[in-house]
Amino acid sequence: MAIEVRIPTILRNLTDGAKAVEGKGANLAELIGDLDARHPGLRDRLVDDKGLRRFVNVYLNDEDVRFLGGLDTEVSDGDTVTVLPAVAGG
Repeated sequence: MAIEVRIPTILRNLTDGAKAVEGKGANLAELIGDLDARHPGLRDRLVDDKGLRRFVNVYLNDEDVRFLGGLDTEVSDGDTVTVLPAVAGG
């Protein structure tokens, strides 16, 4: 079993159009690294030198990872990670 990562439309060009991809790792940083090895460029769109990019929201089983430990958040087989671009407007 692996970790399912749901990809937003804006990033699907990096996953050959896939709405979801599978990856593995002990924490979110390792998972993103694993995904980037198979889908180059994905890490750069999600992470900068300070951590998760400001306008990218990442959820682990519907919980915002910013409140769980950010890139150090532990992940396990069977988890679902959802990536959502932040939406602003007025």
